[in-house]
Amino acid sequence: MPSLAQMTGSLHIHNFYIGKLKAKQEQLFDSDPELAQLLDNVAEVLSEHVVALTDEIAELEYEE
Repeated sequence: MPSLAQMTGSLHIHNFYIGKLKAKQEQLFDSDPELAQLLDNVAEVLSEHVVALTDEIAELEYEE
């Protein structure tokens, strides 16, 4: 199982890429709506991972 530091780092990376995807999705919304939707879908999957990571981090912090 990954350490708390590794999980926290992964959480920050997920949030960084969600922000990048959302920004690019907004840029492409008018010119390429299909690609914009794809980027939004990827951001949504990463957001689901963020929720799971947040729960796991909370459990590890509670156990300590």
